Amino acid sequence: MLQAGPLLQTIDDPAQLRQLRRDQLPQLAEELRHFLLDAVSRYGGHLGASLGTVELTLALHYSFNTPHDRLIWDVGHQAYGHKVLTGRRDSFHTNRQLDGISGFPVRHESPYDAFGTGHASTSIGAALGMALAARSIAPQRHHIALIGDGALTGGMAFEALNQAATEDVNLLVVVNDNAMSIDPNVGGLLRQLEQLRTGSHQGPNWFENLGLNYSGPIDGHNTDVLLDAFANYRRVGGVAVLHVVTVKGKGYPQAESDQVRWHAPGLFDKLSGNLHPVKPAPGPKYQDVFGQTLLELAEIAPKLFAITPAMPSGSGLVAFMEKYPERSRDVGIAEQHAVTLAAGFATEGWKPYCAIYSTFLQRAYDQLIHDVALQQLPVVFCIDRAGLVGADGATHHGAFDLAYLRCIPHMVVAAPRNERELRNMLYTALFHNGPMAIRYPRGNGNDPAWQQDFEQLALGRGVWLKEGEHTLVLSVGTMADTVQEALQGSPYAHADLRYVKPLDEELLQTARNFARVVVVEDGCISGGAGSAVGEWLLAHNYPGRFLSLGLPDRFVPHASTQELYQQLGLDVEGIRKSLEE
Repeated sequence: MLQAGPLLQTIDDPAQLRQLRRDQLPQLAEELRHFLLDAVSRYGGHLGASLGTVELTLALHYSFNTPHDRLIWDVGHQAYGHKVLTGRRDSFHTNRQLDGISGFPVRHESPYDAFGTGHASTSIGAALGMALAARSIAPQRHHIALIGDGALTGGMAFEALNQAATEDVNLLVVVNDNAMSIDPNVGGLLRQLEQLRTGSHQGPNWFENLGLNYSGPIDGHNTDVLLDAFANYRRVGGVAVLHVVTVKGKGYPQAESDQVRWHAPGLFDKLSGNLHPVKPAPGPKYQDVFGQTLLELAEIAPKLFAITPAMPSGSGLVAFMEKYPERSRDVGIAEQHAVTLAAGFATEGWKPYCAIYSTFLQRAYDQLIHDVALQQLPVVFCIDRAGLVGADGATHHGAFDLAYLRCIPHMVVAAPRNERELRNMLYTALFHNGPMAIRYPRGNGNDPAWQQDFEQLALGRGVWLKEGEHTLVLSVGTMADTVQEALQGSPYAHADLRYVKPLDEELLQTARNFARVVVVEDGCISGGAGSAVGEWLLAHNYPGRFLSLGLPDRFVPHASTQELYQQLGLDVEGIRKSLEE
């Protein structure tokens, strides 16, 4: 159980916080910071972002009448301190655990979580919608969008600010400027904020040119300064931007000096700062296989270009970007732009590899269809974190990519079953003159000898992994290993699809000879790989029984991936049980 300091122990909701004297807040900030360090060091989670918002969190809840006044977080992993202060201190040890609280604000979890925020750049639009809705019922209500950790680079934030400048509502946009996403921020907006921080900017700034009331920058770790700024805003109201400067990882030297590593460091000793050793995996991380392979491909493909939206380290592109700075770009949290930028490169004869997490690619769906697929441009989408990702939960699971990709004309959808196949599919994509998506999971594989000579794989051809009779199990991607283990000692056959689009029709013709066909995938059943196979079998008058195993038609919560696959019947025992039944 986590132990809170003497002041923090007395705070179960912000109303109690507001009973404290102003001069008690620095002590409470210190206690809250120690509490968060203790919690994350023992149970895991995001660290740096929430350490950087401790004073800001206290000052917001102290100054505004939450939850009547609406506080919207953007991005959600800044909000650990908020959760502790709003009735979840004693349950915080369950953060991101099975049946525990979420690592992000969730509306059904607390009335203080005014809007669910797992992704980014949504706070200003959501707060503006709330403010407009409140004009007739609660015109004095305040709406605060706290946007940080790079979220202001997202197009939605720009769009919302553009509208907000013309509205007569109470909306305060707090720009938490720590110069970081998970990796350092990029782009012209970063330069604008730097100039404002250093006082080198002359004339109206970008916010003021939009017609917004701007103030700052102010010290985001000084509670007195913050309280005065919020009091000034409450007297005036309206639409305003407050520029607050913070340090990601504030108060923990290790997290301040290495902000990328300490974004979400895993378990560690909070006194020494030493990370706890992790049992070595038999194979490398899939993101590292991607990054290393792309480095090799760049040597043989001089027009290969790498693009990522704010995820160089998470996608495994740091080494590539260091070696090829003119053949790579981090575009910030701007997935739509990343896809269309790649399309522009493709029109000029380049081969863009666009590395985006499965859940984040959802934000660029129109660009996938209109800017890439409709024009049949050879953009390669490298879709990391496909399938279940574990403790980040419903907002981050890669549950829908197979379904939302396979319905797009001209799109090739590939699902390698191991590291070696990922390497070869990345190589194969060099030679495909059209859009291609390659999806792979979070975490490590099982093949330490993955780095072998390149092999070009035939598009739309699966691979047989086990001979058998009566029942054929078709696996998708890295589910192959689980299926193969589940079928040990059984008479059933097993083949890996490799491609969800185009399907291997020769393989499916053979499937018609089996009494049962079962598809196992780590994506949603609705519209996924199983749907594709089922549609083909139906069209070809398959007389046998068909079963599709995958993610159900609901949002899967947070827990370890092992726990989730077990709950969903997608582990070895669950698959065996489904086949027996």
